[in-house]
Amino acid sequence: MDVLVQLPLSEEQRERLEAAAPGARFEYVKPRTVTEAADAIVGNVPTEMLAGASGLRLLQLNSAGYEQYAAPGVLPDGCALCCATGAYGQAVSEHLFAMVLSLVKRLPAYQDRQRAHDWCDLGPVTTLRGARVLVLGAGDIGTHLAGLFAAMGSSVCGVRSREAAPHHPFDDMGTLSDLPRLLPQAGVVCPVLPSTPQTAGIAEQAFFDAMRDGAYFANAGRGDLVDQRALVEALASGHLSGAALDVCTPEPLPAESPLWDAPNLLLTPHVSGQFHLVVTLDNIVGIAAENLAQLAAGGPQKPRERLGARPAARPAPEDGARTACGRSRPRGPRRG
Repeated sequence: MDVLVQLPLSEEQRERLEAAAPGARFEYVKPRTVTEAADAIVGNVPTEMLAGASGLRLLQLNSAGYEQYAAPGVLPDGCALCCATGAYGQAVSEHLFAMVLSLVKRLPAYQDRQRAHDWCDLGPVTTLRGARVLVLGAGDIGTHLAGLFAAMGSSVCGVRSREAAPHHPFDDMGTLSDLPRLLPQAGVVCPVLPSTPQTAGIAEQAFFDAMRDGAYFANAGRGDLVDQRALVEALASGHLSGAALDVCTPEPLPAESPLWDAPNLLLTPHVSGQFHLVVTLDNIVGIAAENLAQLAAGGPQKPRERLGARPAARPAPEDGARTACGRSRPRGPRRG
């Protein structure tokens, strides 16, 4: 079995990966390199480079998102597509929480004053203790994020696409259809949802209008969840006290985008889910090792759900198509 790895792994991480498939030939290559002989690829590669990989049996992504790889014709029939859901909870949640905490304490504004050599007291700040926090998406990232807010004394309500009982550390759980009722109650709203037909554009003008005056908005899900013009208007009007974005549309953000100059907006260039935190790459290696071991043993790869809210119901895939969890399966009845 030939395994192509396109991740910047340490020697220890390589040993861990290779131990999962004894006897396999591992090749560590630079990104954007694909060989036709590969049985398995670990890492995200441009979809156009997969056309010649006719013998590919496993594509293990290093991202939680997988939509572009699940499109018809991208992968050969029978190839399992596995994402890295579960690898990013700590990294993304810590990043987004730090952004929110810095906003409620006005730290970005104080840094602006520092650069202007202006010793200035900007006045009252707020606290997360006792705050009502709404986390849109109750998967791995959402659960980690809820734990951080709960540790600060916040009351956290999760939001899923389907009804479910709240699990620790959430105090309550609602659905996307509950947003008109939940948004006015929250002082902080944090989407960590995937991009689906159900979630794309969910944070539009009516969404921001429903948020209470002085609330904070922070997105680390997907950029297309947000109507960016509506967000800029909500900030410019003073309706929202601040916003934090680690994702936007498009990326990289064009120099002429109004987001750059929006008041009280803290913006980072989609870095929360990179490999800047060592544990993230360790987690990806663990997921890849598990799936390579299954492939080497001739068994199915372990299914892994997408982060955040579940996608809307959709038709079952055709023969040999990849499911959302990354496994191939024969045609079956439609699932509601």
